[in-house]
Parts: sequence; structure tokens; C-alpha cells
Amino acid sequence: MSGQLFDVVQGNSPLIAVALHNGHGVRRELAPYFLISGDERLREEDPYTGLLTAIAPSRIISNVSRFEVDLNRPPDRAVYRTSEDAWGLAVWNDRLPDDVLVDSMNEYAAFYEQAEAILTDAESRFGHFVVFDIHSYNFRRNGPQGSPSDPLLNPDVNIGTGTMERALWGPLIDRVIGELKGAEWMGRRLDVRENVKFRGGHFSAWVHNRYPRTGCAIAVECKKIFMDEWSGELYPDEFGSLKAALQKAADGAFEELQKLSII
Repeated sequence: MSGQLFDVVQGNSPLIAVALHNGHGVRRELAPYFLISGDERLREEDPYTGLLTAIAPSRIISNVSRFEVDLNRPPDRAVYRTSEDAWGLAVWNDRLPDDVLVDSMNEYAAFYEQAEAILTDAESRFGHFVVFDIHSYNFRRNGPQGSPSDPLLNPDVNIGTGTMERALWGPLIDRVIGELKGAEWMGRRLDVRENVKFRGGHFSAWVHNRYPRTGCAIAVECKKIFMDEWSGELYPDEFGSLKAALQKAADGAFEELQKLSII
């Protein structure tokens, strides 16, 4: 893969947005081992989430495909080994050599080193910080012409708070959810619920373990209503409306930090 592993912007703010699964790039030495196609990879990645990180002044955007190394899983599961690790998809045609695995895990370590530097700096400057851990998820797995997944089980935005001390950050989380629910999306209100589809992954848990009283990582899972999950086509109006809603949520989180005299 050419270019930088991660795009990093460090702003003067306690708000940080991260797009762990934005990337599609893979290292050239992995190509002979892939069974999975680029289109199949793209469907399970989170394209355009890097653009959504613009809601916060500080940002980390991964350019690495989760099929190379998944930054939202613990180290022992960060490289998919079997189809069970990857939604039943056959990823590799052979066992990956040890040196290839080491290179992937070096990327994993580099991300967490970068994240720790940014979060520790925010903690030292502001006392507390909020991370928007932005993801997207599929809801048309029956095919491009098939029926969408049950909306009762698939909200437009799932707010994952399962790895945090909810009582500590309750007012802020409630404000974020309230702002999203109050935002208009393409002529209607967004369906926003907490811990229905996802509760948050390894990265959010890592933030809360490392910064237990000072860091709030909110896992934001957006249903792919802003794109065609099968072709990868972006719907500009839908995307822009979703981004505006997330910006309101980020602005609300900042205001809640001010009310709590945290910054």
C-alpha cells in the first residue's frame, strides 16, 4: 500500500474523531494471499467515514483495510485467520507467513501509539476528552435488490456505550443522542438508539481502560443509508445531511463538557 498508514490532524480541542475502518489499502505483499476480492472487501469496510471525522478538530483516519489489520479488535484477533473471523468470508488462500503477520501487527502498534499520543495530549491540556469512534454498517445483505434488514433491529445510528462507565458520562451521552434524534435527515427524523446493533469494540474499550475517568469514547455506528453498500456509490445529499446531524451531536458534546466545568 502506498501513502501514509493514517491521516492525523491534531487540533486544539478535547473532541477527537476516529475512523478505524475507513481504509481500503493493502500492502502489495498481501496480494498473492487474498481470495477475497476488492469489491467484497469494500462492502465490509467503512468507506467515507473518514470524511465524517471532520466533525471534530482532532482526527485520526486509517487508510489501512480492516482485512489487512483490524484496529478495532484485540491484538490476538486483529488479523483475520479464518472465515469465522470475517462474517463467513474466505479471506486467504493460504496461511500467512510470519513476517507478513509481523508487518501487519507493527501497523496495529503504530496506530495505538499514535492514538495514545493524541489522547494523552488532550487529557493533559483539557483534563477530559471525547472520542467519536465512527463506523458504518450494512443493512442490505440480501443483495442490492433484496429486502433490507429489519429496521427494528437496525437503527439509522447506533450509539455504542457498552464499554464505558455510563453513569459518569450520562448527561453527555444523552445530549449526543438527543441532538441526533432532533436532527432532520432527508425530511424525517433519524432513528437513533443505544446499544441495539453494537455496544462498542476494542478501541473504545482501550480508551476507557487507559483513561478510565478522563476519556469518553462513543462508538457511532451509522447504517449505510448514505451510500449503496453493494456498489460503493455515495449519495451526496444523504451523506451531507448525516454529517450535519453528527456535527450537531459533536457541538452538543462540547457544550456538555463546558457545563460540567471539565474544560
